[in-house]
Amino acid sequence: MHGRYRNAHVGAPLNRRHFIAALSVATLSAVGLSRCSFGAQPQVATASEPVAAPPPPTVLPPPPPSARIQLPGGVLSVLPGEGDLLALTVDDGVNSDVLRAYTQFAKDTGVRLTYFVNGIYRSWTDHVDLLRPLVDDGHIQLANHTWSHPNLTKLPLTAVAEEFRHNHDFLWKTYGVDARPYFRSPYGASSAHVEKVAGDLGYTTDTLWSGDLKDHAVLPEAEIVKNAESYFNGQAIVIGHLNHLPVTHVYRQMVDIIVARKLRTVTLDDVFVRST
Repeated sequence: MHGRYRNAHVGAPLNRRHFIAALSVATLSAVGLSRCSFGAQPQVATASEPVAAPPPPTVLPPPPPSARIQLPGGVLSVLPGEGDLLALTVDDGVNSDVLRAYTQFAKDTGVRLTYFVNGIYRSWTDHVDLLRPLVDDGHIQLANHTWSHPNLTKLPLTAVAEEFRHNHDFLWKTYGVDARPYFRSPYGASSAHVEKVAGDLGYTTDTLWSGDLKDHAVLPEAEIVKNAESYFNGQAIVIGHLNHLPVTHVYRQMVDIIVARKLRTVTLDDVFVRST
């Protein structure tokens, strides 16, 4: 017992020193905490919340149905007259992801499109559920680009007829639409004989273009935007393609051009009275 008290008595000064040192550390810590806690957020690393991108602007609506005009005969490469209409027409469908993205772009922004379909590509069956409602309400129009995209001028006329018939039947069975009278000859290659065969089947309007995004091949995004700046003008028919991914990265720039120029995107049926 005596030894126990003696050890405790000897240790008392050491304990007081430890207490004073501990008190000093606590005081410094409190000062430091007060500097972090008042007038500033605690310096704790946290995951930042993602900043949502602003939605793309929506475009002007199409003209009313009462403004539609009679379809002129022959080849169509521009919209008649002077005005603010832009017909953005998009071909093929090689890449299913591009078709999905283009269709979603139209749905999100109000841009109206005419698709020139090659039914041989699986993209047209992959995305029926997304595309069909837009087709049904006239937001996207489907037209005949032949079944398998051959150069029609190098085929026997019976094969030319079958290219149109096969694609026509596909569009009717899959989407419930009669695509006549609009067709587009692959590569823009046609002849009097091809026009006669197409006309006999009710495809009387070969639809060419006055502007080109030139994305039938892989093209840098900046070049696609440059082409849009050149060709997105009133009464233009512009051709694009559902084939390569770069165009899907410039949708915002494309719609910004349309909005800045106060253009109204239209399908061909928005412009012309259909007669088949």
